Amino acid sequence: MYCITVVSLLPELVEPVSQTGVVGRACNAGLLSLDIVSPRDFAFDQHRTVDDRPYGGGPGMVLKYEPVRDAIRAARKRSPKDCAEFVLSAQGQTFDQTIAQKIANGNGLLLVAGRYEGIDERIVQAEISEELSLGDFVLSGGELAAAVVIDAVARLIPGVLGHERSAQEDSYMTGLLGHPQYTRPETIDELKVPEVLVDGHHEAIRLWRLKQALGRTWLRRPDLLESRGVSVEEKMLLEEFIEEQDN
Repeated sequence: MYCITVVSLLPELVEPVSQTGVVGRACNAGLLSLDIVSPRDFAFDQHRTVDDRPYGGGPGMVLKYEPVRDAIRAARKRSPKDCAEFVLSAQGQTFDQTIAQKIANGNGLLLVAGRYEGIDERIVQAEISEELSLGDFVLSGGELAAAVVIDAVARLIPGVLGHERSAQEDSYMTGLLGHPQYTRPETIDELKVPEVLVDGHHEAIRLWRLKQALGRTWLRRPDLLESRGVSVEEKMLLEEFIEEQDN
């Protein structure tokens, strides 16, 4: 079983991801477990205080070092040895499919979700040095980011998806955006499914899908092609796609 533990003040924002959809089915099947540890359980003053004003002044509050530290250490005791550990932060490296696959290949995952103006920086210095961000925007807390990371990682765990090729053919798994998808009926509102998909010739379908994936990536995310490169076959298919756009 793959184990994910989240340190969070608001477990009610994280728990729903384990109750439905792909992640819910994985939990029900015993392929995945989700555990949540609250720093508030490690605040022992009268008001169970987990935040305080920032040194140096400024708006908002900062999560205190001690309850977060103790929550992390408690979470580690529930987590597999040598599992991946990340603080979810706008300052972190951008989460992508490569990172998701690396995490899924490991022993488990421990995520720390911040709140308010952030977490005392000494947590990053002393406890978990790696930080993850979903992108160049700010959320009210790390719980929604944790749910996104959990979903992305869970679908890569063997056995979670009904068809193993489903994950292999996702966008970004090969460094390309995904090809277009169609289902029945064959014609609707005078719009038809591409004939190549109806004919059932497997090699022709493979080439068409690859060409469309290359073309979509060229149109929408050319930076991915620049960093990935293309094979001889892919170069030929991409040239065909570009020529088709010009006609």
